Amino acid sequence: MNNPLISIILPTYNVEKYIARALESCINQTFKDIEIIVVNDCGSDKSIDIAKEYASKDDRIKIIHNEQNLKLLRARYEGVKVATSPYIMFLDPDDYLELNACEECVKILNKNNKIDLIFFDAFVLSNNSKIERKLNFQEKSYIKKDFLKKLLKTKNLFWTMWGKVIKKELYLKAFSLIPLEKNTKINMAEDVLLYYPLINISNAIFYLNKNLYNYQISNSSITGTLTSLNIKTNIQEQDNVTNLLKKIQHNYNFNLALLFLINYFLLIEKYVLSGKKNSLYFKINIFFKKNQFKFYRFLKM
Repeated sequence: MNNPLISIILPTYNVEKYIARALESCINQTFKDIEIIVVNDCGSDKSIDIAKEYASKDDRIKIIHNEQNLKLLRARYEGVKVATSPYIMFLDPDDYLELNACEECVKILNKNNKIDLIFFDAFVLSNNSKIERKLNFQEKSYIKKDFLKKLLKTKNLFWTMWGKVIKKELYLKAFSLIPLEKNTKINMAEDVLLYYPLINISNAIFYLNKNLYNYQISNSSITGTLTSLNIKTNIQEQDNVTNLLKKIQHNYNFNLALLFLINYFLLIEKYVLSGKKNSLYFKINIFFKKNQFKFYRFLKM
């Protein structure tokens, strides 16, 4: 039996209200040659019990168990390590996929097996609203330099790990470039720690102009919310992320303009977290003026 083409990885922590919907969206994909990896990150509810029920009926579902709560950055990594597919896709279990998500991405991969990374669009769900989150680029394959220019000009980074198909070997390489200490666990802005090296080491990036992911804004989100997590811890984690990004850039001479824009948005998030809204725009504008030459110099290349 051949290995599946795509592994969908669900880092799972206290999402019993939503996980059935997420798993249904995986097992009912129109493209069937997938594996579904549920990473038990030591929650306290019945999420894993529900996942076990589904696994008993579908042998494409695997459940792996962390010995302790590792938080999102490492929980996702544990799932990738056991994946048997050449490509991976992340699904936070309070979200769900459109049923043709894998099929649409496989069409692209079948046409060009040199694609490292596929970006696709999403719906953002909040209360009764459903809003499109779109890049609005031309749908095609880009070399890294051209894709970066478009991202930077639009200032729309889409740095989440969801909403993408990623070549597994590239993800593992990107993770290895993060100078993490052994016990570092990160939930806040963890996506961008992988996004930054991942973009820089990708050669061919495809933008697929289709809404294939449904992102649910909710208080019980796997990624947490500003009200459900300790604000001080969030800010400490974000500061840690910022320092790690600087080290990555210093170690590998990755794109400085992209790092600048990432730091710009992280700074906004930090002051929103801290509640210092009165000083928010003043401090962000100072940051932008001090660093803008790095940004615009790249755009003129």
